[in-house]
Amino acid sequence: MLRGDTEPIQSSQLCSASYLECPASQWFYSCQTPKGTAYESVKCAINFGYRHFDGALVYFNEHEIGQAICEKIADGTVKREEIFYCGKLWNTFHPPELVRPALEKTLKTLQFDYVDLYIIELPLAFKPGDTFYPRDENGKYIYHKADLCATWEALEACKDAGLTKSIGVSNFNRRQLEMILNKPGLKHKPVSNQVECHPYFTQPKLLEYCRQNNIVIVGYSPLGTSRDASWVNLKCPPLLEDPLLVSIGKKHGKSAAQVVLRFNVQRGVVVIPKSFNQKRIKEDFEIFDFSLTEDEMKAIEGLNKNIRFVELLMWSDHPEYPFHDEY
Repeated sequence: MLRGDTEPIQSSQLCSASYLECPASQWFYSCQTPKGTAYESVKCAINFGYRHFDGALVYFNEHEIGQAICEKIADGTVKREEIFYCGKLWNTFHPPELVRPALEKTLKTLQFDYVDLYIIELPLAFKPGDTFYPRDENGKYIYHKADLCATWEALEACKDAGLTKSIGVSNFNRRQLEMILNKPGLKHKPVSNQVECHPYFTQPKLLEYCRQNNIVIVGYSPLGTSRDASWVNLKCPPLLEDPLLVSIGKKHGKSAAQVVLRFNVQRGVVVIPKSFNQKRIKEDFEIFDFSLTEDEMKAIEGLNKNIRFVELLMWSDHPEYPFHDEY
């Protein structure tokens, strides 16, 4: 991962402790975590050595994350420049005039002067307004026609103003990335593209394209997802129960989860595992005292099913739905 476009931040410093999956009737980003959960998890993660936190305004807990980080800075555990925080622009803030106010709201909530990375969460624009998930009287999501390039220019202005060190995207396919990269007058390239990435969905073509363009792949759901049929594709069996991953883990004295994280780290993918369990938070960090062999890496790559857990089918009729393309 990049800090300020130039300074590297190692994937050993990653943690995503900022959201929980929601009940079956809701899209998981819209659900609030239980009060105090994110706060305690972030403090715990910092104590274990994590320095990268992945959050968003729409997770509704940036106040807890900011409080936890500020307290760990105040007690001398870390300095602000040692923390790497990624914030996200939600779908209802794509119009250029709304981008900076959305980021400023995140900064105020976090009690930060800047974030290290600010990304467009999805290439899907929704009707602007106070409702994050606008629907009509029939329950259909209300979309908005927006220009991704104009939204990107507003992010560039936020970077130039010092409100964010770097800017990037999430869930963008190749065509959408090229739209930004080929934009006339481009000032700042996306430094990252946050997408689903794990042994059952290895994203080889997108990963290679991003490597060619010096764009870091940040893998969300690196351990798989919950088994909530309302938003998770259950065609894939649970990732961490895969016999190959379990057997490789036993060989190294590690869990399947640790093998999965190590796999992505070795192939240059930044991982952002999510957990509110202190034991698992600690375990997820303990992946730097072993390496997978070349044969083990190839065997794990062979698990790829090219099927997404996170399909977002409720928005598949959006003109910019990114997953119709091959990659």
